[in-house]
Parts: sequence; C-alpha cells; structure tokens
Amino acid sequence: MNIEENVRAVRQRIAAAAGGRQVTLVAATKMNGKDAVQRAIRAGIDACGENRVQEMVEKLEQDAYAGAPLHFIGSLQKNKVKFVVGRCDLIHSVNSPALLEVIAKKAASLELVQDVLLEVNIAGEASKTGFLPGELPQLLEAAERFSSVHVRGLMAIPPKSRKNGENRRWFAQMRELFIDIGAKTYDNVTMDFLSMGMSDDFEDAILEGSNMVRVGTAIFGARHYDVPTVTDPMTNGGF
Repeated sequence: MNIEENVRAVRQRIAAAAGGRQVTLVAATKMNGKDAVQRAIRAGIDACGENRVQEMVEKLEQDAYAGAPLHFIGSLQKNKVKFVVGRCDLIHSVNSPALLEVIAKKAASLELVQDVLLEVNIAGEASKTGFLPGELPQLLEAAERFSSVHVRGLMAIPPKSRKNGENRRWFAQMRELFIDIGAKTYDNVTMDFLSMGMSDDFEDAILEGSNMVRVGTAIFGARHYDVPTVTDPMTNGGF
C-alpha cells in the first residue's frame, strides 16, 4: 500500500474534475492506525474524517491526527456528542433537529461555536438518515436560535451507483439546494461546504459542484472487516 502515491493520484483526479475550483480532500481514516493516518497527512490531505467516536477518541489520545483538521463524518448518536463537540473542526452528519440541539447545548457549555453540516437524504431512502430536502427550510430557521452552532453547508450520500454517472442527478439536486440556501439569509448559517463524493464517485460529485470529498479506499486501500467485534465502552455512558 503506497499511501503517498494514492494521495497524489486522488489529487490529480480531483484537479481534472474541478477545473480550477478548490476542493477539500477529507481522508476517511476509519480502521486505519496512527502510522497510516500520519502518512496521509504528510502526503497532503486537507483533513482527516473519522466515522466512529470510540476510534476517534483512541486516535486523539495517540495524536494520530496531528498536522491536519479533524472532521467527524459518521453517524453521531446524541449520547456521544460530548466526545465530539470541541474536538472536531467540523461535524458532517447532523441528521435531526434533536441532534442539532444537543450539539448546540454542549458547544454552549464549552463556550465555543461548533461548525456542522446538515445531512440531506437526497433520494429519500428509508435505510438512510438525514433531512428530506423539503425539511431544510424549517431546520435552517431553527438553527437561527443556536448561536453556539454554525451551519457551514450540506452533506449527502446518494444511492449506490449501478453504473458510472448514475449518481450525477442526485449530486446536481444537492448543488441546487446548496445554491438556493446560499442565496437566502439565515443567522448562524453560511453555505461554504458541499460535502459529497467518496472513492467510487468523487469525480462525478465534483463535476456537479462538490467542494469537499470524503475518500477512504482510494487512499488507504480496501478495509478488512474480518476482525473481532469490540464492545464500545461509550454505549452506556462510557469514560
């Protein structure tokens, strides 16, 4: 596995799709240890993206993310917000009004402003979390009440493609939402980041307007899930 070469190759593909636009490369570091993460940082990724709270906490203790901003890109349970707020530069996966409120309260208690993205279930898939497009206006109005949270944009994971380019319509719909919201004025809301596109489809996402991609396999190689399950000590309160 040559992480350095992989990062260079991903950068080249991003540049070819972006046509001069700036695109933030978030390395999805799930199931990769400190050494691999540090190699990716030295190779020039823009940020590390972690999916699991327990894994993130362990790597923070090891200084695995030193040298790069840390994003939380996985599903976040309300009872684990306390481990994430103030430790991550950006939370990508705010998928309910209740979660937004819990994040805001924790950030206020720490006297800081937490940057977040709103997760959009752009295709209305029953198996996925996130806001339906029609729910966003009400949520953005609710976000105006929380001065301790700054909504910085949108995130989406569209349906898995069966053929190349199939997801472009969903990415295009996300771009339209992003532009429409950005043209309006909400307190505590700015449309800076449109986070969409992963290893299999980040070029299509960029072509449709993404300015932040979350890439794991194309940098670190395929993940191996045939490992024993570890009980998460934070499930029942933790630490």
